[in-house]
Amino acid sequence: MTDFHQAELALLREDLAYHQARILLLVTAVSGTRGHAGKLDGLTKLAKLDFLLRYPALASEVLDRLDSHDARLHLATEDIAAPTEVEAPMIRYKYGPWDDRYYAVVGALIGRGLLRYAPGRKGSVAVRPTPAGRRLASQLAAGNQWTEIADRGAAIAQASAGMTGTQLKDLIYQRLSDLMDRPHRQVIR
Repeated sequence: MTDFHQAELALLREDLAYHQARILLLVTAVSGTRGHAGKLDGLTKLAKLDFLLRYPALASEVLDRLDSHDARLHLATEDIAAPTEVEAPMIRYKYGPWDDRYYAVVGALIGRGLLRYAPGRKGSVAVRPTPAGRRLASQLAAGNQWTEIADRGAAIAQASAGMTGTQLKDLIYQRLSDLMDRPHRQVIR
């Protein structure tokens, strides 16, 4: 294997590890917050909450119970001025923001014993962290690299308590209509 291919594979592994860590922190925050029945219920809900986690300057525009000045969002002036200039942008799909990696990321977390399936509503896929997943999420949240993501996840989980994925999708389309009015498969920037 060439050095280029080895470097490319290393970047892919790092990328997947980044997404796995973020999703583990989000699922842990949601499942540990009152109003979510101890799980993250549905891939639609996962995608919409992850969108708010990845675009934190837009979260308070969508979630009424989230103040844009909530310190847990860790928003700087430049984040508010350019809310779509984010580290990990998402893709616009037919039913709102989505990421092609969700199936692989959730599957990897389940395969590693960090998440497990839980009974979902109306046939949806629900997940919750395992004890090992909660321990790893706690360790990640305590480290400097993941503190902001963990804090944002907690704020978003609290503000979205009691909401379904469809309700979140509808609010995103309603309140961010200019951002969602773009061709499918386009990066949200």
